[in-house]
Amino acid sequence: MANALPSGGRPGYPPRRNTDPFANIRRNHRIKADQIRVISPEGKQLGVLPTGKALQLAQQFDLDLVEVAPNVTPPVCRIMDFGKYMYEESKKHSHVKTTASKIKEIEFSVRIEHNDFITKLRHAEEFLEHGNKVKLRLKFRGREMARTEMGFDVVNRAIAELAGMGHSDGVPKLTGRNIYAMLTPLPVNKRKARFHLKETAAAPAAAPSATPAPPASA
Repeated sequence: MANALPSGGRPGYPPRRNTDPFANIRRNHRIKADQIRVISPEGKQLGVLPTGKALQLAQQFDLDLVEVAPNVTPPVCRIMDFGKYMYEESKKHSHVKTTASKIKEIEFSVRIEHNDFITKLRHAEEFLEHGNKVKLRLKFRGREMARTEMGFDVVNRAIAELAGMGHSDGVPKLTGRNIYAMLTPLPVNKRKARFHLKETAAAPAAAPSATPAPPASA
């Protein structure tokens, strides 16, 4: 006799997980409490009502009755458009993911040459100009770990040089063999680039001076 499979399972596959972030929010007929504290669509307190009566009220508005605070007595429910709520919450999470992905990293070394240092700052300014957060990372190699203060000097100098474009989220921190610092871009109207200059329209070429006409022959 074949072994019974878990609900929704297939041979050789693990059972499916419910990835719906709103699955655990009780609404409408799934609300179990006999009485609930009800909030109107406008956010007004309607008091404690029998769940059936609150559900009828939500149906009159053609909306949903949603449990927003299940761990209090009685539970708090709000009359709302649950579909709109899910859409707005999904947009918020999408924005967070998009923001998190906009972190650019600039790597320094303890003995970085001046020209390379300026190039790194230029790239950092470009990223900050586009609204990206910038992670500064300095990696120690070999015996350089014995002089960590030299690495902090480089990172702090970079933060100071980039102050016109972004501010540090905190003091640089040593983790393992790396020093990290995070920069957040300043508001657009306060950014002043020093190393990355925006392209400006080329000035129109000056018109050639008029050549005087030769004198008329007698």
